[in-house]
Amino acid sequence: MDQFRHVSAAFLELEKGYQEAVEDITKRMGAGMAKFICQEVETVDDYDEYCHYAAGLVGLGLSKLFLISQLEVLTPDWEQLSNSMGLFLQKTNIIRDYIEDINEIPKPRMFWPCEIWGKYVDKLEDLKSEENSSKAVQCLNDMVTNALVHIEDCMKYMDALRDPAIFRLCAIPQIMAIGTLALCYNNAQVFRGVVKIRPGLTAKIVNHGKTMADVYGAFYDFSCMLKAKVDKNCPNSSSTLTRLEAVQKVCRDSGVLHKRKSYIRDEVKSNRLMVSYIFPVHFP
Repeated sequence: MDQFRHVSAAFLELEKGYQEAVEDITKRMGAGMAKFICQEVETVDDYDEYCHYAAGLVGLGLSKLFLISQLEVLTPDWEQLSNSMGLFLQKTNIIRDYIEDINEIPKPRMFWPCEIWGKYVDKLEDLKSEENSSKAVQCLNDMVTNALVHIEDCMKYMDALRDPAIFRLCAIPQIMAIGTLALCYNNAQVFRGVVKIRPGLTAKIVNHGKTMADVYGAFYDFSCMLKAKVDKNCPNSSSTLTRLEAVQKVCRDSGVLHKRKSYIRDEVKSNRLMVSYIFPVHFP
């Protein structure tokens, strides 16, 4: 807080329209986040609401700034799409950061909804126990499947962007998110340590995330990677495959997949993508 004066000074330098947008979103975020200080994330609706306050409103705020700048003319449903952009990123972070959040001192941060994890264990922290590894992975896959529902909105939002700098600002985190979900899916290491995309692939995403063709290509490649990891015995496999196939259809229907810079190597063995060497797990 001793550096807040710099934030205040920067805010006061903004034009009035930008100030009003930032002030509105900040107030709404603060009120929403305060609500969840005392309220647990019990249902999937609670989960969506929490993610709306934490990140969906950021998406709405950025869209308002884009519109005020007149650099973008968004689709009529931009508010819903902006919210989905934020929810997809926030849910990815919550999934990836399970072990960090559950081990938080002095009190665990618990954002996974009981409506999902309660189907597999009695307590959220039970997911990190070796004896619950199978159930934990099923729960993880359930969480990933829940996040996938936002992808079509995200691609529709990005497809409407026209300013190159704004496009990259939005597209690169979204590509990182789908890549992270592909890494986390069916991966028990989420409950053991830090799981993240290796630096070399991160650099490739940053360098290549310049056009909508790049976005479609990345989402197609990473959804193929994720699809190859789906265990048909997993309780949610049917829903997972349905959502992935919907994403792949959008990418194919774009007509630009032939232009993509592949994010994975299409090496197939026994009809499965061999991807483990691309995404090693990093521990602190």
